[in-house]
Amino acid sequence: MLLLMVFTLALYGTEYRVSTAAQVSTIMSTAVPGDTLTMVNGTWTNANIVVKGFGTSTAPILLRAETLGGVILTGTSTIKISGKYVVVDGLVFQNGKTNSAIVEFRGLSGDSAHYCRITNSTIIDYTADPPNDTTDTKWISLYGTHNRVDHCVIQGKKNIGTTLVVWMYGTPNYHQIDHNYFGPRPLIVLDNGGETIRVGTSDWSMYDSFTTVEENLFDRCNGEIEIISNKSCGNVYRYNTFVSCQGTLTLRHGNRCEVYGNYFFCNNASNSGGIRIIGEDHKIYNNYIEKNAGSSMKCGITLVNGVPNSPLNRYFQVKRALIVFNTLVDNRYSFNIGAGKDAELSLPPIDCVIANNLVRSTQSPLITYTDTPVNMKYEGNIFYGASLGITQPSGIKIANPALVYGTGTDSLWRITGTSIAIDSAIGSYPFVTVDMDGQLRTAPFDVGADEYSTLSILRKPLKRSDVGPQSSITSVKYESVGLPDQNSFLLLDNYPNPFNPSTMISYELSVAGMTTLTVHDLLGREVAILVNEHKPAGQYTVRWNASNVASGFYIIELHQASQTRRIKGIYLK
Repeated sequence: MLLLMVFTLALYGTEYRVSTAAQVSTIMSTAVPGDTLTMVNGTWTNANIVVKGFGTSTAPILLRAETLGGVILTGTSTIKISGKYVVVDGLVFQNGKTNSAIVEFRGLSGDSAHYCRITNSTIIDYTADPPNDTTDTKWISLYGTHNRVDHCVIQGKKNIGTTLVVWMYGTPNYHQIDHNYFGPRPLIVLDNGGETIRVGTSDWSMYDSFTTVEENLFDRCNGEIEIISNKSCGNVYRYNTFVSCQGTLTLRHGNRCEVYGNYFFCNNASNSGGIRIIGEDHKIYNNYIEKNAGSSMKCGITLVNGVPNSPLNRYFQVKRALIVFNTLVDNRYSFNIGAGKDAELSLPPIDCVIANNLVRSTQSPLITYTDTPVNMKYEGNIFYGASLGITQPSGIKIANPALVYGTGTDSLWRITGTSIAIDSAIGSYPFVTVDMDGQLRTAPFDVGADEYSTLSILRKPLKRSDVGPQSSITSVKYESVGLPDQNSFLLLDNYPNPFNPSTMISYELSVAGMTTLTVHDLLGREVAILVNEHKPAGQYTVRWNASNVASGFYIIELHQASQTRRIKGIYLK
């Protein structure tokens, strides 16, 4: 046992307590993989922290708060993160002021970060220095590749400048932005520069970023028309929830992005909208959009006209967009095609597909042709309520879809077993395999974002308790996400622990449902799927053989419906 303890310390490094930014820099200069720097609780004023280190995938270098939320950084405090496999955990930046990024994935000499992460942290009510609304600042700047921002609270930005920016330099980023709460941001004083997230810039917009923005909650993010501004190629925006936001998820520049599984609860907020499309080869599917009150560029789904020979900073023609299996309910304007048409924006959408969408609204018209699209294909759609607004094509059926409100555990309009949408989808769209709930679609598919099913719902609109700081990644123990019944859902300690090369994992379910048991490394990447199926209530044991991964700490996660448990396992070769 003594030899095992010595080996574990050698493998996972040393813990250092630090109380100043200078101490952080000094210790980081000699830190080795597995080292931990623990910032003592208290208020850190004007602390410009520099974290440059080189950990490994299984033994990252960790800078953490002594207790979650116990380190308050204020004044002109900032942090710079660079190197590889560095994790920052549990900090709070509050009521400060700076004209540079608060969190920057780049070092003092411009060296970038790769496979680095900030998690369980908060940024709230920072302002420019001196305080004003017209100085442009960014709160989080992502450089480098494969970095992650997750489980953070980010709210209260009042001056202009994008809240979180992914910067492009010609090579893919592969960043991940997930499980964050983006809280209220008021309308900025200027018309541009108030995005909550921007992925790329116009000058690099024809390059791939491959960034994923998923499972974030956007609450009253009203800075400007673009809540999210896509300005690069190949990005994925999925499983996010937007509540009362006065703007849209905008594919402003770039091509080949996917937007799916998102929920837009506009709540008739002024200038609210859903998805705005510009560029080529985008896929928009399985989205739920309800009660938008915007118009023109801010409709449920908007296809914008393009500029001939458009420069990078203007509007490229919409080409080959696939808009399929979406549900739009009670929107002021459901579809606007050719939005923005004028002497400059003269190119209408071309070769696009609108298929198997379910649209219901009493507000007219359901489709607006600001300009007439070229070679638009409609198939399998069901529209109902107000006038269609265009000459009815063969690919749109006017019929009551018999939606019912709140039939699941959430407040959504869903089809029932007698709906005309059942088994009515037309065409082949192989990238659509599940519905907005995460339930498998069974052929023939249903029209709209929801596939009628009696199985457990796997994905739901996010609540405030689902996002933001959860618990320190170094003290994971019977952690719950949301507010489940503590006695109905258990993940027991794995045995043996530490282990080599396998360990037994036991769990208990009091109700039947779709169940997943997965293993993740400390950067949050999935390394194993042990269970992924519908399980009856009962007690279960699973063996995990870790011989195909490196030694290190791993997070074992059990998920069913809205409940999640996590434990920590140590694999020692």
